[in-house]
Amino acid sequence: MKCTIIGGGIIGLSSAHYLRQSGWEVTVIDRSDFQNNCSYGNAGYVCPSHFIPLASPGIISQGLRWMLDKNSPFYIQPRIDWGLINWGLKFMAKANSEHVAYAAEPLRDIALLSQQLYEDLARSPRFEFGYDHRGLMEYTQTPEGLDHAKHTVEKALELGLEAEFMDEAEAQSLEPHLRMNVNGGIKFKCDAHLYPNQLMHSLLANLEEDGVNLRPNENFKSIEKQGDQIRSVRTDKASYDTDLVVLATGSWSREVGKLMGLNIPLVGGRGYSITLEDSPYRMNFPSILSEGKVAITPLDQRHIRFGGTMEITGTGAPPQPSRVQGILNSVRKFIPDWEIPMPKMEEVWYGYRPCSADGLPYIDRVPQWQNCIVATGHSMLGISLGAGTGKLVSELANEQATSIPVEAYRLARF
Repeated sequence: MKCTIIGGGIIGLSSAHYLRQSGWEVTVIDRSDFQNNCSYGNAGYVCPSHFIPLASPGIISQGLRWMLDKNSPFYIQPRIDWGLINWGLKFMAKANSEHVAYAAEPLRDIALLSQQLYEDLARSPRFEFGYDHRGLMEYTQTPEGLDHAKHTVEKALELGLEAEFMDEAEAQSLEPHLRMNVNGGIKFKCDAHLYPNQLMHSLLANLEEDGVNLRPNENFKSIEKQGDQIRSVRTDKASYDTDLVVLATGSWSREVGKLMGLNIPLVGGRGYSITLEDSPYRMNFPSILSEGKVAITPLDQRHIRFGGTMEITGTGAPPQPSRVQGILNSVRKFIPDWEIPMPKMEEVWYGYRPCSADGLPYIDRVPQWQNCIVATGHSMLGISLGAGTGKLVSELANEQATSIPVEAYRLARF
């Protein structure tokens, strides 16, 4: 049986891995060279703690306030885009406490599944990607941030996740070599992290070794169909006969979906990161600076990564240096002694996170086609949910019972 996967990010490659392991003949098509998509430059968190969806109370009003600040961590580019408007209306309808309560368990479940699968891969001598289950720290500065941290810990414990509230002294004690401007936070013992670049390279090497056909620099053009079956996938370079199609094109899924007759409520949210090599900046734990919306990851002994922002903009818009400066400003507010110089923009990574209209991914057999599965919309959680999504795609393709319930990830929920 032949499977064609459109998209070579973490979701596409993870799907390819588990489909190949279950016996499928797999081809992966990617618009680039597989080497620098959104899966490479992120913080690398494997985080069951991230059970609050992007669509949550207060995000709209906070976002509107932040739009007036060029250095803010959130921005929506004003433009006439009916797809964006449609997405925005759906997003606003879901940004409420009822949806947050509904989404918590599906986000937790797929994150825990993914974490277990990463731990399985990390034990294999074939994979090397710096997996480290040392936890994730979230630091706060304001009374409101501290109150939110207490509420988050309570909810995490209700969900069966390991989390502890920290006061100011305990938070400071975790990084005794740093002078930190914090009033407390959360210790998420349930979380882990990995080195995204190493994970992607390891997946690519193993897929190639396992006989997966990797097709870089090919743009999807159309499908050839027979009834409610897709019979082949056409690119600008070739045509691929297929028994199954997996659409895993990240922030381009809405446009690619249209070519397949699908309506996928999704927009791209650009994020930025800076990775420093052999720098004087050291942290013991991966850390989130809560009010600054910045993630810091000690990737290994030589590299540390700073990432953040959510910029809802077109995929062709030029990168904004002010967003990068905003990340560095937030770091200095929390760690005053860290005066990280503004890098050249060619040294800054940026990528587009595929944001669904409710903060839950789309993982589903689509109703229009009997042999097409959509796997996209993971927002900032692509790496975290990658392995779990790949496993679910394989189970759906093989018509097996899924490892976790998948009702919440249906494409037709809107």
